[in-house]
Amino acid sequence: MLDIKRIREDPESVRAALARRDPALGEQLDEVLAKDEQWRAATASAEGLRAQQREQSEQLAQARKRSEDVQEHQEQMRHMSAQVKELTERARVAQEERQQALAALPNTPHASAAEGPEDEVVREVGEIPKLGFEPRDHLQLAGAMIDTERAAKLSGSRFAYLKGDLVTVELALVAWALAKLRTLGFEPVIPPALARERALYGTGFLPDTEQQIYSLSEDDLYLIGTSEVALASLHDDEIVPAGLLPLRYAGFSPCFRREAGAAGKDTRGIFRVHQFDKVEMFSFVAPEDSPAEHERILAIEEEILQELGLPYRVVNIAVGELGSSAAKKYDCEAWIPSQGRYRELTSCSDTTDYQARRLNIRMRSERGTRSLHTLNGTAVAVGRTLIALLENGQQEDGTVQLPQALAPHGAPAQLRATAAGAEK
Repeated sequence: MLDIKRIREDPESVRAALARRDPALGEQLDEVLAKDEQWRAATASAEGLRAQQREQSEQLAQARKRSEDVQEHQEQMRHMSAQVKELTERARVAQEERQQALAALPNTPHASAAEGPEDEVVREVGEIPKLGFEPRDHLQLAGAMIDTERAAKLSGSRFAYLKGDLVTVELALVAWALAKLRTLGFEPVIPPALARERALYGTGFLPDTEQQIYSLSEDDLYLIGTSEVALASLHDDEIVPAGLLPLRYAGFSPCFRREAGAAGKDTRGIFRVHQFDKVEMFSFVAPEDSPAEHERILAIEEEILQELGLPYRVVNIAVGELGSSAAKKYDCEAWIPSQGRYRELTSCSDTTDYQARRLNIRMRSERGTRSLHTLNGTAVAVGRTLIALLENGQQEDGTVQLPQALAPHGAPAQLRATAAGAEK
């Protein structure tokens, strides 16, 4: 959520920043300003009348001591009380409407976020494999280890059973990533996969992406689409001493997304599914430290991809594609041989104080109490990482060579499909 004080003090700079996303956001900003003015006017009037009430109350008490007729005083008091009640209700409604309008505004993009309309390629790293043969896709390479046909009987389309050695590879990936992140100061966390509406609202997924979220209406709970939701809420409505910052967490969780509107080749196999596992980084930092923390998270994502031997590129996401909470976002896209192009594998976002304000998370220092900043980044999106490992490690005979980094955590050095893929 944007700072209302910032909007009041410099509305035109906020308007210009929001216009980079969408010029139409100016109308929403005007609504916020109008509701704020209504709230301030009603509040000031109510406070002024309360002061008059106190004076009248004192005059009434003095008149009674003098045994004077107080009927007129009492009538004035009743009239003032009704006015104060009306103005207080008017202020409450205006404040509620202002907050709703304010909540609908996205974060203002950082000056260095890509202007668009296309993402900005920052760099390409690693050698694209020259296979010398027609590349197989991940379903062909995994064979019976990815069973979407039987999963469809159980759950419908875009689900999968992972079996055999591929399960061992997933567990090795997760264990390796969590161990690595722990040495870098991230505390491992396994969070709940169900969250209340406040957590989705606080992280900016509501009301922005409700079409992608699974809900359990009878319980007023939602299935999380990323552990970012749960990790951000670890310090919901708390004041964190500045000396404890930065706070860094590495969450491992299942993730659930409707993927509404997705179609085409992405729905084949496990590239775009309704359920997947992910290791997510999340940081709480002082505002002045968030740009450096963003670059640090990106560097960790790149280090992970490099140790896995995956060719990739880094892109600075265009302002029109940032999502509501991010001020700046990087994606790391891995090369997928069967598609002959780079595809998103990880992302990391600096959400500045946007989520912290919505969740009322603050820090206390010698400078007083203020909102802190939050950042998030994918360490390992398991399904897509498996795809990248399978396809980039494929050999002409159909086997797959896996990175040595995973071996100490139980992954085999090589995979071989044992049967035809589940999808024909």
